[in-house]
Amino acid sequence: MPTAITNGTIPMEMKKVSISAKRQITIPQKFFTKLGFDTEAECIVRGNELVLRPVKTTGGGEFAEQILADLIAKGYSGEDLLDRFRLAQKQIRPAVERMLSDAEKAALSEIESASYNDVFGAEE
Repeated sequence: MPTAITNGTIPMEMKKVSISAKRQITIPQKFFTKLGFDTEAECIVRGNELVLRPVKTTGGGEFAEQILADLIAKGYSGEDLLDRFRLAQKQIRPAVERMLSDAEKAALSEIESASYNDVFGAEE
């Protein structure tokens, strides 16, 4: 049975879980359902804590209009349009994560960075 605890003003629930010999854990059903887990989880180290949270699969909504306009311009419609749209949305998060990783590497001089003109072209 989960235990209710409070961290400042944020109510939390806690349940002790076992770790298998293969370092696997089972997320309690109540937590799994409440948080909306599906088939993947993000695993984050925050200080001395391990945070597991559901992977957001509906990301990319901020680009939805541009994605749809591009796909329609390419002639997609109906179910094919919907399939292509879903695929494009799934590709946004990994692309942004790669960009952030590259930016961090460039800031640390681990890779060469691109100039403004490289990215956007020379001003006219």
